[in-house]
Amino acid sequence: MRFTSLLLSKVGDLTKQYSNLPETYIKRAMEKVYWRTPRGFPQYLPRTVAKKKYRFTTNRPWTGQFEQQNMSRQRKKVFLEPVLEWSFFRGDRVEILVGPDKGKQGIVSQVIQERNWVIVEGMNCHLRTIGKSKDFPGVVIRSEAPLLVTDQVALVDPSDLQPAAVEWRYTEDGDKVRVSVRTGRIIPIPKLAAETHDYKTKNTYKESEKDTGRDEVAEITFEPKLKTFEMDIMDSMGIKEDRVPAKTYWY
Repeated sequence: MRFTSLLLSKVGDLTKQYSNLPETYIKRAMEKVYWRTPRGFPQYLPRTVAKKKYRFTTNRPWTGQFEQQNMSRQRKKVFLEPVLEWSFFRGDRVEILVGPDKGKQGIVSQVIQERNWVIVEGMNCHLRTIGKSKDFPGVVIRSEAPLLVTDQVALVDPSDLQPAAVEWRYTEDGDKVRVSVRTGRIIPIPKLAAETHDYKTKNTYKESEKDTGRDEVAEITFEPKLKTFEMDIMDSMGIKEDRVPAKTYWY
C-alpha cells in the first residue's frame, strides 16, 4: 500500500514536469535574469529578480500584459487547490451560482485549468475604462471575468437543463464519460473542446512533412535487455571490459 501511494505521487510529479504546460517552463518564463555569469564560471549562480507574490490573471505569466498588470502594488497570494478530475470543457453549458448573474446559463468559451477558472460567454461581466487621459475620457469596454469551477458554476444536465453534480464513470465498452449524479444521464463532451489552432475537427487535419506518422508511432523500436545503459553502449560499440575490480570491504 505504501509503495502504491509512493508510485502515484511520483506519477503526479512526472505529469507536472512533462505535461503540455510544465512548471519548469512557467518558472523559466517568469524568471527575470538581469546578470548571468560568463562561461567557465559555473560556481556563480545568475542573479534574478525575486518576486514571489504575483497577481495571476487571464493572461499567461510570460506575456507583456501579465508583467504590466504586476507592475503596481503587490496583492495577497491566493492559494489554489488542484482539481483531480477536471470536468469542464469549451462548449459546455453551465449555470452561474453566484453574483448578479446567479441562475443564468451560458456556454463556456475559455478554460484556464491552472487557476480552476472558466469564462462564460456574456456572463459575470464588468466594465473597464482604457486609454483615459486629461484630454480624453477613455473608452469603456465590457469584459468577462473568470469563475471558479469549484463553487461558482455547475454543469447543466442536458436531459432537464438543470444544474447537477458530475462524476466520471466507465461504460461497458470501457469509455470514460461524464455522468450526472442526479439523473444518471451521460453528459457528452462538446465538439468545441476538440478544436485546436491546427484543425476544427480531428478528421479535417492534414499531416505535413514535419508530423510523425501513425505507423511510425506504433512501431516498436525498443528491445528490453538485462543490461545497464553502460553495458548496452559497450556492446554496440564493441568495447570489452578486461579490468579486474579491486577488492573492497564494507566494514
